[in-house]
Amino acid sequence: MTRQSAEISQPAGFWAWLASLANPTRFMGIADRVIPWLAALSVALLVAGLYMCFTAPEDYQQGATVLIMFIHVPAAWLAMMCYSVMSISALGTLVWRHPLSDVSLRAAAPIGAAFTFISLVTGSLWGKPMWGTYWVWDARLTSVLVLFIIYLGIMALARAIEEPAQAAKSLAVITLVGFVNIPIIKFSVDWWNTLHQPASVSRFGRPAMDAAFLYPLLVMALAYTLIFFTLHLMNMRSEILKRRIRVMKLKAAEGVR
Repeated sequence: MTRQSAEISQPAGFWAWLASLANPTRFMGIADRVIPWLAALSVALLVAGLYMCFTAPEDYQQGATVLIMFIHVPAAWLAMMCYSVMSISALGTLVWRHPLSDVSLRAAAPIGAAFTFISLVTGSLWGKPMWGTYWVWDARLTSVLVLFIIYLGIMALARAIEEPAQAAKSLAVITLVGFVNIPIIKFSVDWWNTLHQPASVSRFGRPAMDAAFLYPLLVMALAYTLIFFTLHLMNMRSEILKRRIRVMKLKAAEGVR
């Protein structure tokens, strides 16, 4: 095989593998094998991250309340990442017509809502000693609250529309429209004068955060990410089973007639 033909065959093989996941039975077989490993790795990283967090030094300004950061910041990151996964799934529904795209979108929505809720609650608890109040209509706080409402709206719409094809298209469109809020959350501290500090980790050059806080934060973020993918695969598996049960009930109802 020549080098040119190898370069052509590799992407073709990848797309063939991706297309093979359109088979729900094949996907569930892969998920059944992957989920236990992901879950075990998630727990191990979470335990390691919590240990690093509670052994980290107190901040010279914030004191022990800096520990809230290790829960709050990764939750905020995952709230946005989860919605990004949903937006990619929405494109898969509208553009590539992948059968599991709508399953992925529906499965991710409650997880994203949970991470967003954790972010809002821990942010309020952190804000009280830092700002003197649990809530202000700060640009970032408000945009994250909007994200939480969008999550709830998508989940409600998924339950309201019974016809699968119509529901999949409607959910995809609403999700893509709502994605405009993600860059607003990300850059709100740069575009407006807010109480939130600018980015300390995702910045060009060296992060502004000390290593004693940075490493536990990154470990917790990785643990949260693996927890998301574990729960996402589990929810996708449950969604596929629910759809199979629905089809069986419809066939049974037709047989009775």
